[in-house]
Amino acid sequence: MKVLVPVKRVVDYNVKVRVKPDHSDVDLANVKMDMNPFCEIAVEEAVRLKEQGKADEIVVLSIGDAKAEEQLRKAMALGADRGILITTDEAPGSLSVAKLIKAVVDAEQPGLVILGKQSIDSDNNQTGQMLAALTGWAQGTFASKLEIDADTAKVTREVDGGLQTVSLKLPAIVTTDLRLNEPRYAKLPDIMKAKKKPLDKKTAADYGVTVSKTINTLKVEPPAERQGGIKVGSVAELVDKLKNEAKVL
Repeated sequence: MKVLVPVKRVVDYNVKVRVKPDHSDVDLANVKMDMNPFCEIAVEEAVRLKEQGKADEIVVLSIGDAKAEEQLRKAMALGADRGILITTDEAPGSLSVAKLIKAVVDAEQPGLVILGKQSIDSDNNQTGQMLAALTGWAQGTFASKLEIDADTAKVTREVDGGLQTVSLKLPAIVTTDLRLNEPRYAKLPDIMKAKKKPLDKKTAADYGVTVSKTINTLKVEPPAERQGGIKVGSVAELVDKLKNEAKVL
C-alpha cells in the first residue's frame, strides 16, 4: 500500500512570532521554519506502518514556497521514500490545497492519506475534511490511534467523555492528533541519504488546478499584554470584581 503524506512549512513552534509594523501579516524575515508538528506526526505514523509491513511506499507532498523542499528532505530523512513539491507564488487557501492534494491522489493512487489535523499557523482544521469530500473517501479525523488490517483502517479518536473508534474502508483519509505518536529524530546518515532521494518539482498548472485565495487577511495584531494578577480578601470581593470590573458575570 502506498501512503501519501502532505506536509506544511510553518514557523518553528519555539519561535515567538512578530507582527509586521503595518499589521499586514506576521514577519517571517530571518525566522526559523520547520515542519508543521501535526504533519511530522503524520510522517512518523506512515513510517511506522511501513516498518510493520502495512505500507510499501511513503510519498510526501508539500505545496507553497520553493523553500518547502527543506521540509520534504526532512520527511525523507525520517523515512519517506520520495517527495513531490508543488510551488506556487500565491498563498493557497485550504480549498486550493485540498484540490491540489486531490489531483496528486488521482495521479499517485495511494491507499491511505495521512495528514495533520491542522497547521499551527492558520489553524483552519479544514484540509483533511475537504479532501475527503473531494475524493469521496472515508475520513477518520483527530486520530490518537491507527490500526490497519487488510483493507480496513481503525481510527480511535478522543471525543467528549471518552474514546471513539471508527472503521474505515480503504482508501481513506486520516488526520492526526498530538497523541497518535512521538516523532523520531532524523539521524545524520539518514539526512545525508535523504538528499539523494527523488523529489519531483511541479506547479499547480501541471495538475490543472487554479490556486486562489478564499480568505483575505484584513489585519494582524499581537495578543494583548497580560495584566498582573491581584489577591482578593473574600469571595464577595471576587464576585464584585468579576461583575463590575471584568464584567464577565
